[in-house]
Amino acid sequence: MIPKPKTILLLLSIVLLLLLIPLVAMQFTNEVNWSVMDFVLAGLLLFGTSLVIELVLQKVKTTKHQLLISGIILILLFLLWAELAVGLFGSPIAGN
Repeated sequence: MIPKPKTILLLLSIVLLLLLIPLVAMQFTNEVNWSVMDFVLAGLLLFGTSLVIELVLQKVKTTKHQLLISGIILILLFLLWAELAVGLFGSPIAGN
């Protein structure tokens, strides 16, 4: 089942609001230095993750399994984000 257009619009709005945080931070400090590609990749990761979790919430019946699967998806997102940000594992995707 495909998420409803209202749900997709809500998820997209939340992702855009989250991406405003580093955009605003870049205006006040040199510590945050994102390129356009960083914003695109972060947007794809956040929106893709939210769509997958929405799909899990629709397809999986029990709340326990929904929480477990969603938690695993979020852990994978955080690990990938950390790898892309600082090369946590030293893999080639981080540019190491």
